[in-house]
Amino acid sequence: MHVTIGVLAHVDAGKTTFSEQLLFHTNSIQARGRVDHQDTFLDNHELERQRGITIFAEQGRMSLGDDTYTLIDTPGHVDFSPEMERAIRVMDYAIIIVSAVEGIQGHTETVWQLLRQYHVPTFFFINKIDREGADVEAVMAQLQKDCSEDVLFVDEPLRSDYVSTHMMEWLAERDEQLLDAFLNETLDSSNCLTHLQAMINQENAFLCFTGSALKDIGIKEFLAQLPLLTETHFNNNVAFQGEVFKIRHDGHQRLTFLKGLQGTLHVRDEFSFGDVTEKVTEIRLYNGSRYETVQEVKAGEIFVVKGISQANIGDIIGRASNSQPYELVPTLQAKVQYEGDQHIKEVLKTFRMLEAEEPSLRVIWHEKFQEIHVHIMGVIQLEVLIEVLNKRFSLDISFGEPQILYMETISTTVTGYGHFEPLKHYAEVHLLMEPNTRGTGNTFVNACHADDLSVGHQRLIEKHLFERDHHGLLTGFPVTDIRFTLLTGRAHIKHTEGGDFREATFRALRQGLEQAENVLLEPYYRFKLKAPSDFIGRMMTDIQQASGTFDAPILTENNAILTGRAPVATFMSYSTTFAAYTNGKGVLSLQFDGYDLCHNTEDIIAQIGYDKNADPEYTSSSIFCAKGKGYSVPWQEAEAAMHCTK
Repeated sequence: MHVTIGVLAHVDAGKTTFSEQLLFHTNSIQARGRVDHQDTFLDNHELERQRGITIFAEQGRMSLGDDTYTLIDTPGHVDFSPEMERAIRVMDYAIIIVSAVEGIQGHTETVWQLLRQYHVPTFFFINKIDREGADVEAVMAQLQKDCSEDVLFVDEPLRSDYVSTHMMEWLAERDEQLLDAFLNETLDSSNCLTHLQAMINQENAFLCFTGSALKDIGIKEFLAQLPLLTETHFNNNVAFQGEVFKIRHDGHQRLTFLKGLQGTLHVRDEFSFGDVTEKVTEIRLYNGSRYETVQEVKAGEIFVVKGISQANIGDIIGRASNSQPYELVPTLQAKVQYEGDQHIKEVLKTFRMLEAEEPSLRVIWHEKFQEIHVHIMGVIQLEVLIEVLNKRFSLDISFGEPQILYMETISTTVTGYGHFEPLKHYAEVHLLMEPNTRGTGNTFVNACHADDLSVGHQRLIEKHLFERDHHGLLTGFPVTDIRFTLLTGRAHIKHTEGGDFREATFRALRQGLEQAENVLLEPYYRFKLKAPSDFIGRMMTDIQQASGTFDAPILTENNAILTGRAPVATFMSYSTTFAAYTNGKGVLSLQFDGYDLCHNTEDIIAQIGYDKNADPEYTSSSIFCAKGKGYSVPWQEAEAAMHCTK
């Protein structure tokens, strides 16, 4: 049996130390490293050892009996949470490490919500029980209150022939058959373990263990129970499919990391990506930075292939379907500053390589200004990027001050008209543009009849609408949440060429924006603040001053809890302020909560200073032809000049 199990936590909860102990006790490594000694097995990158934090999700392999477990140690810092999310997508089980001293912290809640969203069965391990101030009972109560009432404390180690009375009672309370057997004193451990395993897989039970990773307390006991609580079922008798969850480069060789979902993969197997066919030339099984090569791998395994360069992170190799979007998205962007000898286009190639490894970077090239911009989660990610570029590529790079990523949409319904007819070119497009539900993104509906425009040209228009982000009129940031309906269009049997419908589509979109009521959107956090009750007034005032909103406060005997929404722009640095005035006793949890109306639209428009009429990539005018010569028609007059009647 192959099982992939991930270890996740808030930064400094002891996640990497815990992983080291698991690998040591399964003889995967010969010695246990320590984060403070900079010699951990899974934090094997120089940057990780210098900073004492996990930046990259790395895996180790360990054996328990006849079963093989792949252990993934994930980043705990919010700036590297997209790396964590990609790892979560290939986990069969997860272990959340919680400090017995600090309890649930901000990132713990983000991890918990992601695991529930991806339906990954989860265990808890309360760590650092040897530390002064440790309070296991308080943390357990916190887990049952804030995560799930189905968190079950494992009071005595489980064995194949023993389940504690406490656990039997807990199971019996949740199942009538087990309750009858328990009352009749016929409930045995085997039946309990079968039900418990099923409840774990159905996310109806979340077992909680305790110990100290640093002092090696409770680790061997946890490992002994793991095979009793985990199971996977993969089908190896069908065609191979695997999910790409990570890309790295070994020199100039690309390494593609996959989780086998079904079937068996062999060296020399071929896969098609559009018109390109690629062959697997090597398969590696990694344990930290070490690896062995094999000739085949089966479903359930985590492995690396060489020879595949067309697949992107999130793609399913062997399946003709698009990858699913990720939940965690950057809300900041930064401009690359470079004054070295290399041409900026060569620097861009380097950033494209990094973008393949970290898709959330979203590298953007501005041709007119010869500028590179990147999307980021936070300033620590920028610091790491600077070091990566220097050590790996010998590039001395800096970044401008990070800026909020805004978006634009429309609040009124319009029809956009675009016509492109310079000499010997011809295309016309009519697009109905309607506001979409917030967070839906841009969508497309085709209401064009094939008698008006061929199916091929209709698909071309749809392709052009989604091939890139389109600039809004207020700030030049991308438009979103628009429902596009292709009403009609026209082509010329002789003069319509490849790029004509791109020109007509872009002009129709832009002409529609000129007519519409445009709205600026900004990213929002959903927050949860928990602090001693004395601070409730300060918390509410701060949220109001940050242009946020909050729900009715929840007041307990000692604490106050506030939940609500606030703009990223006003709240992204609040954690430092909050920690200071609560003397470190407050807990702040932030989760990206989509885009909504900008709280200071006029200020942002003035600050950005975008000139819609000077955008080199867009124009709202249409081009018509008369007497063998093209001429421009401004957007206000475009509708009357169109050739299609509807």
